[in-house]
Amino acid sequence: MSGKLVTLEIEDNVALITMNRPEKRNAFTDAMWAELVVALEATLARREARVAILTGAGGAFTAGVDLASMQMTSDAPREADAVHPFERTMELLCAFDKPLIAAADGVGVGFGLTVLLHCDFVYVTPRARFRAPFVRLGVVPEAGASYLLPAILGHRNAAEVLYAADWIDGERAVTLGLAGACVASEALLPTARAQAALIAAQAPEAVRYTKRLVLATRRDQVQAALARERAAFAELIGTPENLEAVTAFFQKRSPDFSNLG
Repeated sequence: MSGKLVTLEIEDNVALITMNRPEKRNAFTDAMWAELVVALEATLARREARVAILTGAGGAFTAGVDLASMQMTSDAPREADAVHPFERTMELLCAFDKPLIAAADGVGVGFGLTVLLHCDFVYVTPRARFRAPFVRLGVVPEAGASYLLPAILGHRNAAEVLYAADWIDGERAVTLGLAGACVASEALLPTARAQAALIAAQAPEAVRYTKRLVLATRRDQVQAALARERAAFAELIGTPENLEAVTAFFQKRSPDFSNLG
């Protein structure tokens, strides 16, 4: 595969978007967010791309944000009005008016779980392992997950995912409603491609308008959730809980919150 951090291939009216940093389990740096933005924008712009599949290289979906990279770049200067590519990614996903299919194998942490909520079809494997680690990191959910998880999974299943912050395997993801089917690893992309081909054979403008109508039913709620999440994240980042969580991560130990809160 190419040296790009996110690759885009379009064939038979299907766009294959691959998160491509396998040596780091496809964990996101700022540069990788920027490349995902380019891939999503190109998919929306290309008329021949009627359906998109999102997957990861090297036997992983994505480990979410690369905390080491985030720590190294946190002090880097940024223009006051500059939009972080993660925020642009969220804008694109919330308005992505072409069918989006996730094909997730291996680890899916943070964004590796929350992006599934923006996908129309989700296929996983038995070795898939998902986690919403936010409370374990002393912060709150992202990507509108505080609204989308209860809306899609129901309140109690969402509570299991968000409050316990524990691992969820592929079969449990299906039971919870996070994924639609669990298939063998070798069948993952063929299954996603078969579904994409079925959709791509339909009237393209009718499909796109239908997706817009579906998105409109939840647009206001998702935008409100995103705003609340940003505000809460700003309140919690840098607090003793968050600092303990990040320190524990780099020291490869479990965080100790017993004397906090």
